[in-house]
Amino acid sequence: MSKQINFTIVPDEPGDSGRPVREYANFCAVAHTAFDLTLTFCDVQPLTEQDVRQAEQSQVVKAPVVARIALPFAVVPGLITALQEQLKAFQEAPPQQDPNTWPKGPVN
Repeated sequence: MSKQINFTIVPDEPGDSGRPVREYANFCAVAHTAFDLTLTFCDVQPLTEQDVRQAEQSQVVKAPVVARIALPFAVVPGLITALQEQLKAFQEAPPQQDPNTWPKGPVN
């Protein structure tokens, strides 16, 4: 006979470094296979003159990949819901004086 339990999964931050690794991304490419959804996060920097000249020729701007995450489709609906809830909380929150504070904790 199996026993059912309820639990919450929380991020386990690394203990030795003092601060968890945090990467900044301002672009996300989305792709999928028959098995999963892949999110590729990039940090697009301001373009140099050389970047602009190359983009004029190739119609492509390359950006460094900071993270690539493959997700099974079973977690995608929950991720979409969590993102929508965070966006709503952000839009409804009063402006913050300190940009390092966030009005609400994680919602998932």
